[in-house]
Amino acid sequence: MSGCENCWFRAKYDKNPRSLLGRMWRWHIGFCPGWKKHFRGLSEEKQQALSLQYKLKAK
Repeated sequence: MSGCENCWFRAKYDKNPRSLLGRMWRWHIGFCPGWKKHFRGLSEEKQQALSLQYKLKAK
């Protein structure tokens, strides 16, 4: 299991998406293999919720 659920970097985005670290985290998840594995392991409902929350493209 990845640490994505409790990641300090992700928390920076959640606290302030427009901050430098928040924007870096959002960019980072576009290619992070750990995030992709974490995301695929979630239920369909949680995937949809995160897709909306983080403005992820549907695949």
